[in-house]
Amino acid sequence: MIDPSSVAPLIRTFSDPSDGAAVKSLELIRMLLEHSPDPFSREQFTPGHITTSGLVLSPEGDRVLILHHRRLDRWLLPGGHVEPADPTIDAASAREVFEETGIAVSSGILGGADVHGIPGKGREPYHLHHDLLFCFRASHETLTVSEESHAVAWCTPGEFDRYAIPPNVRRAWQRARG
Repeated sequence: MIDPSSVAPLIRTFSDPSDGAAVKSLELIRMLLEHSPDPFSREQFTPGHITTSGLVLSPEGDRVLILHHRRLDRWLLPGGHVEPADPTIDAASAREVFEETGIAVSSGILGGADVHGIPGKGREPYHLHHDLLFCFRASHETLTVSEESHAVAWCTPGEFDRYAIPPNVRRAWQRARG
């Protein structure tokens, strides 16, 4: 399991004071790391738990990898919950990217954060995902669709509106390209 104290220094590496939403999300994630006995547990619903997403650039760096999430019925970045076997938080993000898209990535850099609500389902109530977004570059373009998704695609910036790419992802895309 990831040691929460190893994530706090990583959060301090994020530097974009113009992205107030990411800065606020990182403050909330830092508080969760400091005050929760198990901030990565998917069983912790109040105030939620830490998750990861991967912003994966195509090999040429001109497109971003997205998937159409089966449960949420919308286009998202690959990502999800931290597992007990994940050695680091960016490794958790890389694992999720591979499981959901077939793209193997490594050594991601923190590219943003977003705290957002997740609708309740079954025994899970509505709760917050305190999401850390890591940027990666793919070495190939061949995609695989997992059972968690309807589709996986490479998306150009010109298609961001079509796929309803949220502002936090657009800002992270700009940072990753810069």
